Amino acid sequence: MPQILFVLTGADVWTLADGTKHPTGFWAEEAAAPYRAFTDAGYEVVVATPGGVVPTVDRSSLAPEVNDGQEGADKVAAVLDSFTALRHPVRLEDVDLADYAAVFYPGGHGPMEDLAVDATSGRLLVDALDSGKPLAVVCHGPAALLAAVRDDGTNAFAGYKVAAFTNDEETQSGFADKAKWLLETRLGEAGVEVQAGEPWAPKVVVDRNLVTGQNPASSAPLADRVLKELG
Repeated sequence: MPQILFVLTGADVWTLADGTKHPTGFWAEEAAAPYRAFTDAGYEVVVATPGGVVPTVDRSSLAPEVNDGQEGADKVAAVLDSFTALRHPVRLEDVDLADYAAVFYPGGHGPMEDLAVDATSGRLLVDALDSGKPLAVVCHGPAALLAAVRDDGTNAFAGYKVAAFTNDEETQSGFADKAKWLLETRLGEAGVEVQAGEPWAPKVVVDRNLVTGQNPASSAPLADRVLKELG
């Protein structure tokens, strides 16, 4: 069975500008919707985290208010419960890209804490980009792109068009004035071209083998596009 690699944050807090440790992790829908799509299509999903730590779900992402009600929240929770690979991650440091048909990075604020500065993840992203395999990243997951630096010091994704969680969305979520840095701004500073869509609406951007989504609502459409790229 062909495999798709999910690279998840190992962080369970996000350090804000004032030093406060805000509880976080990965965003439930951003792991659940693609997991369901990929496994339904016959792929096995393998989870990797820095150090092989069991990833933490952001508890706020399980709330009815962000899942179109209690029924939606229950469905997401049920998918995560069936997603046994979440409880048995491999060490990111041990990943061999050759084993996987595609690579996917979900979001949540966690990647802003660890993957944004993780050199191992950065090297994997550079290799995945150069391999031509589908590389998918959603919401705050593009924070990981900041660590994808080539030997000459340039960002491997400079000049690429991406979707990512926008400054407007961060403002509306109540964190823009609390964060150390904003994702859309930092990506732009690295030379990555963020294509901002309407806040909270699905938006997927494809540039060569890179498939990116703006927010949680983009997770399912992003997974569908990856499956098309895989043929």
